[in-house]
Amino acid sequence: VLALIAFICIETIMECSPCEGLYFFEFVSCSALVVTGVLLLMFSLNLHTRIPQINWNLTDLVNTGLSTFFFFIASVVLAALNHKTGAEIAAVIFGFLAMAVYAVNTYLAIKKWRMNSRQQISRQTSDYIRARTESREVDHRPEIQRLDA
Repeated sequence: VLALIAFICIETIMECSPCEGLYFFEFVSCSALVVTGVLLLMFSLNLHTRIPQINWNLTDLVNTGLSTFFFFIASVVLAALNHKTGAEIAAVIFGFLAMAVYAVNTYLAIKKWRMNSRQQISRQTSDYIRARTESREVDHRPEIQRLDA
């Protein structure tokens, strides 16, 4: 929502003399809005379960991390090139707010990614131990006993 508000604020600016900062902020806010919106839609409708080949936790982590970084850079650049108009000031404020929210989401995504990585490692370890234990239990496997006879 904050990325949308920042995008709307930047679109209301009619004049700019060095427009590069404005264009960069516009690109960052629009890109973050679109990518986050698509991911939100996919997670909300459980469409991500249909494509298990993609690590969706890592995808969310990369999206939020890059959005945090680029919102910070774009907000600093726009603040430095600010012409003190109301729309530019509002865009900078909402840009920094969006950056803060993306930073919190990045922190939560890192925690979720680490938790899932630990669960996957423990699952692989327990599967390995179970397989090793079962391979040593010859008494329960009649096909091996027949080969010995």
